[in-house]
Amino acid sequence: MSNSNCTLKSDQKKYHDYSLQLNRWLLKPIGAWPQINSSLILKIFTTIQIFTCSSLVAAVTIPCLLHVLLEKESFSAKLDAIGPLIHRTVGSINYYILVNRSADIYKLIRHMEVDWSLIRRIDNRKIMVQYAKFGRSLTMIYGVFMQSSTLFFGVAKAMKTATIIIGNETFTTRPLTCPIYNKIIDARFHPANEVALVIQFLAVFIFSSCTVGACSLAAVFAIHACGQLKVLYAWLNELVENQENGKHVAEKKLAAIVEHHLRVLSFISRVESIMNTVSFVELMECTICLCLLGYYTLVAWETFDTAKITSYVILYLSMGFSIFIFCYIGEIITEQCKYVGEMAYMTDWYNLHHKTALGLVLIILRSNNVMKITAGKLIHLSIATFGDVIKTSIVYLNLLRVMVM
Repeated sequence: MSNSNCTLKSDQKKYHDYSLQLNRWLLKPIGAWPQINSSLILKIFTTIQIFTCSSLVAAVTIPCLLHVLLEKESFSAKLDAIGPLIHRTVGSINYYILVNRSADIYKLIRHMEVDWSLIRRIDNRKIMVQYAKFGRSLTMIYGVFMQSSTLFFGVAKAMKTATIIIGNETFTTRPLTCPIYNKIIDARFHPANEVALVIQFLAVFIFSSCTVGACSLAAVFAIHACGQLKVLYAWLNELVENQENGKHVAEKKLAAIVEHHLRVLSFISRVESIMNTVSFVELMECTICLCLLGYYTLVAWETFDTAKITSYVILYLSMGFSIFIFCYIGEIITEQCKYVGEMAYMTDWYNLHHKTALGLVLIILRSNNVMKITAGKLIHLSIATFGDVIKTSIVYLNLLRVMVM
């Protein structure tokens, strides 16, 4: 008996680690993975990681901001720098949220661990594993897509060379992915140019990891909640079967269903409270950056710069995919929560004892109060919202094209 319990606990830990493994790989290198009950040495090492990453983020974001505000350049030149600046600013905000809310994220991770331990039946466990695989696949696809697109953009830009003529001398330099205010450091010349490129590549990795980590955590949490609701559907279908074993058995099962339902809703509410800020800044970033990337593509099309066009299109797709994930998880959470009430009504409740059947009314009423994943508690994330983001970015692109081009 003890061996079977040890095996069960081992399986629970294995499945829990499996569902969050990719998220841990993304966030640990930048010190954003929650380390609550860790040793003193590990906490010191994590603090050093956070300080190093924060320094790299500031070393890239602040000079770029100063360049946009203080450099005496044309409006179109400033416009070229606004896109990278927005991306880095949003990455900094995401990093701050992940580090600042690590204790709350840890509670959600512990909640998931307890969920795995509460489910003992093999058929219910299979449902949870199926959804864990889906969440893991979503994280993998998005992580590869986002990291590769930003890496390709940086490499494509750094591979080019630009010629600078100062007096009678000619210099060759490599363009930076993000411009720097010249009065801080003149990154046009060797070795400052190479140092700035390395720092910017490291910072881009941090920004991308923050964006992918925050988005993938939201996706994994939401998919886990959907798996728990799927288990709830199975329990509702079995409620009438428990009636055959006696009224008290059915009542106990109904009490377990209500308790599990409230537990899932509590989990979703906590996910929304943490991720609504992340989703809001991502929504704003994607709306503006999709517009700017469209503008950059049109400008590059005039000179038919293949490398720039390709990198802009890949970045456009990756940003579109990013906001699509947020909108998709918001859509499925809302639909799955509403479906609980429909499932309660569609059971053979008329075969239950009348007092037990009345308990289903509470589940239906609670399901009518729909849970929503929002952006900043202002915008309901759904597939319709995704369509609005794309349409708004195109409208802004047309306005920008008329003003500048």
